[in-house]
Amino acid sequence: MNIVLLGAPGSGKGTQAQKLVAEFGFAHISTGDLLRSAIKEGTKLGKKAKGYMDAGQLVPDDLVVDLVKERLEADDAQKGFILDGFPRNTAQAVTLDSELAAMGRTLDAALLIDVKSEVIVERLSSRRTCRACGYTAPAGVDTCPRCGGEMYQRDDDKPETIQRRLDVYETQTSPLIEYYRGHSILKEVDGDRPVDEVYADVKERLAL
Repeated sequence: MNIVLLGAPGSGKGTQAQKLVAEFGFAHISTGDLLRSAIKEGTKLGKKAKGYMDAGQLVPDDLVVDLVKERLEADDAQKGFILDGFPRNTAQAVTLDSELAAMGRTLDAALLIDVKSEVIVERLSSRRTCRACGYTAPAGVDTCPRCGGEMYQRDDDKPETIQRRLDVYETQTSPLIEYYRGHSILKEVDGDRPVDEVYADVKERLAL
């Protein structure tokens, strides 16, 4: 099954992707991970991407598309994939459709994990992160249970920053919801519930 995963930052979509990967063996393709990996390995595409990022610019659509396309051709993506963080806008969605068609593949579903913005602000602003290992835990945990490091609130997790990120998501990414609804493959799930309840609903909507 080939899935595009939609949802605002903090909606819990990464958690749901991990559960689908663990149970069904889909390839979880995150554009952030792809970029970091390509840069670390010093690939041709990675070097190009690093040039833009070092200059403080967004990596162009065509470069991101090339990275995704390369990843979709890997063996583990042949039995199904979950795209996370791509497409980010309708132009990328149209390009993705044509690239998949050229590979003889199609999308089966666009899965939206829907959570109200006020819930996301509360959820993320109460998160603390370990300075040493990156472990996350709720507010009130001062020492990392994994490595004993200091827990702190990232700037990304401060309410005003979260709201800005949600505003950007709303402007750029929410038109994708209408795009996939128009293609009759949008599946919506209420993400403001316990993780396992959300996951049961995800599997039902995807007919897994």
